[in-house]
Amino acid sequence: MTTSSSERGVSLGMPELPAPAYPDGVRARLETDAREIIARYPDSRSALLPLLHLVQSEEGHVTRTGMQFCADVLGLTTAEVTAVATFYTMYRRRPSGDYQVGVCTNTLCAVMGGDAIFESLQEHLGVGNGGTTEDGKVTLEHIECNAACDFAPVVMVNWEFFDNQTPGSAKRLVDDLIAGRPVQPTRGAPLCTFKETARILAGFPDERPGAVEASGAAGPASLVGLRLARGEAAPARVVHPRDGGPHDAGSPDAGPYDEPQDRAPQDRDVHEPSPTEHLSSHDAPQDTSASDPTHPAGPVAEEGE
Repeated sequence: MTTSSSERGVSLGMPELPAPAYPDGVRARLETDAREIIARYPDSRSALLPLLHLVQSEEGHVTRTGMQFCADVLGLTTAEVTAVATFYTMYRRRPSGDYQVGVCTNTLCAVMGGDAIFESLQEHLGVGNGGTTEDGKVTLEHIECNAACDFAPVVMVNWEFFDNQTPGSAKRLVDDLIAGRPVQPTRGAPLCTFKETARILAGFPDERPGAVEASGAAGPASLVGLRLARGEAAPARVVHPRDGGPHDAGSPDAGPYDEPQDRAPQDRDVHEPSPTEHLSSHDAPQDTSASDPTHPAGPVAEEGE
């Protein structure tokens, strides 16, 4: 088997050739955007993170050309730029899909079904972790916690949330993405491509009509602990079935991806605790002795009385 001169150079540890330059028109456009970004910071090197998003928006991943561009406009070495680009997982180092589908497999999402969702999507799409479908539409990966544990298991597409997923709803989601059918995140702005997302993360406005107005939240669930501690409100407790996570009564494989997200409170299973009831020893402030099972004044001592 023969090897090319470039392959022999890599195997011998020889330096790579300089990164190819952007076409003149592309570079001029990126330089204009870069000046706008850099002007936001008192120290120009602080603009490196949004600049990496900017070059990622150009080709869908951070190329050697993009890193060289960042180094040139900021007066940094390519080693300094590479160190940052390889540290943060939001920067892709190789071509990837129009839609980055991430399945949270951290503890709570995994327990609630995230592992099952990830396995089913690998089989359904025919790709492994970090793999991209042949049509270039979807890249699948498992992701770390994205602070949405209230709605586990969570799938993210280009960093937009799709909450309370099941294997069935997640497969329908990726099928819709591949087919070009519109999908609506549980909360946040309407979905856009990964390149468009990268430009927004670089700090440029989302110029799609109505996109900003459509942004929103799924509700105050993440603030339940704080509100309980302040005595402001009791939480709504949504009961999840034991046989695979939340789904509607019509289909054991369906998920909230197909369900309306604006059900009235009376349509939910709500548990109103009494004024003296604690949902757990961590849900509301109480004396140490009341929450410590080993304390003489705690539950263990009370049981023995």
